[in-house]
Amino acid sequence: MDTIASLFSFITTPVSWVIVQFHTVYGKIFGPDTGWAWGLSIVSLVILIRICLIPLFVKQIKSTRAMQTLQPEMKKIQERYKNDKQRQSEEMMKLYKETGTNPLSSCLPILAQSPFFFALYHVLNGIATGDTIGVINESLLASARKAHIFGAPLAAKFKDGSATVQALGATVTDVRVVTAVMIVMMSASQFYTQRQLMTKNVDTTVKTPFMQQQKMLMYVFPVMFAVFGINFPVGVLVYWLTTNVWTMGQQMYVIHNNPTPGSKAQAAYLERLTKHVTSHGKARKRSERTIIKAIVAKGRDRNEFERKFINGLNKAGLAAQADGSVIQSESQAAVQTEDGSTASAAAPKRQQPKRQSKSQRQSGAAAAGSKAVGDAPSSEPTSLTKSDEPEDAKPAAPAKKPAGGGTRSKAQSGQRKGPQRPKSPSKK
Repeated sequence: MDTIASLFSFITTPVSWVIVQFHTVYGKIFGPDTGWAWGLSIVSLVILIRICLIPLFVKQIKSTRAMQTLQPEMKKIQERYKNDKQRQSEEMMKLYKETGTNPLSSCLPILAQSPFFFALYHVLNGIATGDTIGVINESLLASARKAHIFGAPLAAKFKDGSATVQALGATVTDVRVVTAVMIVMMSASQFYTQRQLMTKNVDTTVKTPFMQQQKMLMYVFPVMFAVFGINFPVGVLVYWLTTNVWTMGQQMYVIHNNPTPGSKAQAAYLERLTKHVTSHGKARKRSERTIIKAIVAKGRDRNEFERKFINGLNKAGLAAQADGSVIQSESQAAVQTEDGSTASAAAPKRQQPKRQSKSQRQSGAAAAGSKAVGDAPSSEPTSLTKSDEPEDAKPAAPAKKPAGGGTRSKAQSGQRKGPQRPKSPSKK
């Protein structure tokens, strides 16, 4: 164990120093030998580490979404080169290079905090065995061995025998009850974290093998925590339970404010965003403008939830702009439509005519007919019209002959003009 501890000395010393600094602060409040002072020191260490890992967590989210986007292309490559594994690997690497995606980026937070986990494990194991490690001297070692969390010593394990536990000033029952409860909570938090990722923050329009892998990990990780948890000291269980709770809360925040496109979380987010923007008439937060800018830039490639969001803004008299802002659609020259094209907003809306009753339509038609008759010009001059020329000076209009060479009598009233159809013999 000393050899392993010496290999991790480059990280065990800083970890032990941070714990001692937090213990100094909490020891003045709760007492230096209490479990609250040492337990909160471990919790504060976890929070400090996770705050430092936030940039890696953001990179993990981007990498995971990029991998989800590439799943259809990866599936095509696998089907095309299913008999040539080498060519398949080459095409995969080419796809990663073209898109700037790194599959290992999703594992960066876990890999980054692994050294801190091993360092804390060796520090707590040194407390259990009575060995000083890092900056923890004899007095701090004695204080840590007296610390109990709900009756369980900080360095006790689930599998420890009665002699080891009694040497730490506790009973086997207390240790196993506390460790079992912490292991169950640790596994449950891990399961819930993975489950909310699969049920809320996954694009449901694309079915890929990546989703099956994530679903399998949802059940594998809690079992792994339960199996390995019986070999961890209470202090390490505090560490893992705290980091799982932090991950769960951090993921809930990301899902609520920056969900994956096409997921159920995005549908709920855009519904909330529509209500917020329509009530205020604009996007007030920078994160909201970033989301709107990305939706407008997609144009025709928007999914169902994004098109519904754009239509909701248009119905409310608003329009999303390319910079992520939202303005009144009446005051702009062009309105962004749901397919990414622009349409003029300056033309007034056409109003439907008011429906009239039958009597109104008949009276209106009669008035229009009488007006047309009264306005029609007379073809013959009346007796009141004074002619400028003498009556005998007007030339007589020549009589027009019918085109058939003979005279045609005028059709009588009620008789159809033109050639008549011969009557049937039955009517003769």
